[in-house]
Amino acid sequence: MKRLSLLAITLLMCTLASAQQALWGGAPVVSPEIHDNNTVTFRLKAPKAVRVQVTGDFLPTQKISTPFGEFDGPGMGELVEGKDGVWEYTTPEPLAPELYSYSFIVDGLRMMDPANVYMIRDVSTVTNVFIIGGGRADLYKVNDVPHGTVSRMWYNSPTLGMDRRLTVYTPAGYETSGKRYPVFYLLHGMGGDEEAWIALGRTAQILDNLIAQGKAKPMIVVMTNGNAAQEAAPGESSLGFAAPGMQLPKTMEGSFESAFPDVVKFVDKTFRTIKSKSGRAIAGLSMGGYHSLHISKQYPDMFNYVGLFSAAIMPDKNVKSPIYEDMEGKLKTQFAKKPALYWIGIGKADFLYKANEDYRKLLDENGYKYTYYETGEGHIWKNWRIYLTEFTPLLFK
Repeated sequence: MKRLSLLAITLLMCTLASAQQALWGGAPVVSPEIHDNNTVTFRLKAPKAVRVQVTGDFLPTQKISTPFGEFDGPGMGELVEGKDGVWEYTTPEPLAPELYSYSFIVDGLRMMDPANVYMIRDVSTVTNVFIIGGGRADLYKVNDVPHGTVSRMWYNSPTLGMDRRLTVYTPAGYETSGKRYPVFYLLHGMGGDEEAWIALGRTAQILDNLIAQGKAKPMIVVMTNGNAAQEAAPGESSLGFAAPGMQLPKTMEGSFESAFPDVVKFVDKTFRTIKSKSGRAIAGLSMGGYHSLHISKQYPDMFNYVGLFSAAIMPDKNVKSPIYEDMEGKLKTQFAKKPALYWIGIGKADFLYKANEDYRKLLDENGYKYTYYETGEGHIWKNWRIYLTEFTPLLFK
């Protein structure tokens, strides 16, 4: 009986080994390989390929023209074919600490790195990711600290006439503390959804680490879906596996701003919150910054902390909504109520830099107090993660 058992185990092990070899195709290709000096090597086994390139935000940028303006896009690096059809590219210089994204282009066809299982979706584009640790980038990592809880929840929006999905971060200890917590509403950009900040923005990791270091107050973070015509992120709604899109119906025309009190009411009812202006903050990137600007001035008694990250400022000239009427009058009322923090962050190369510069002139002319933070580069997640790490420690002091 023992011999039969040993034989069965041996056969099973051989079968598993054979299956794994078939799955991986022999010795695995290591990619990306982060070296001790923070240079990085990318590899792809493609013996029949003629040309293999890597594109990513670790490479020098190139200008890309889009219907929404000119953006800084990721550059290109050329892989060189080596032994056994394995192509390789090593960065010529060490990479600075940061979360980076990339993909391969093989004979003109974009593809993921099959050796890297870590991927993130940004609107309709999926890329591989890796982190170079050190400095600020250590905030983006999962470290050995107490961890908060991330939940996906549905709420009813009477204003929009539908059930909608949002993502909520509650800090470590929320479930057992019995305490009430301030709430930070964090809004995504055009084409994004309630998954954007938690995935690309590394919100949970940043909050866990800042709170553990004593640099930020424990807080609830609510990440909404800012597309007023949408129930939820692609693949999470009654539309099924619908293709993600950039500009959806009811985009930046007042509907989302009008319906935002529905979100606040749900959150205050569902969680142990501080139900007052002093216990609420709102911020967002690009379209989310636009929403934060107009929501906070529309409801001046709702938020004591406001953050505009690379924000769009004014609606399209053809948009008509009560939300956007009498902007200067509403700003006067908002700033007369003395918000504790009005924070503006923008990259010097951002295509919205001029709009933000003009907006700051308006604030200056009226003597409205704000904090300004400028970075290099453009309309990119690298900047928005930086702004989140700078803005969050200033809240609820």
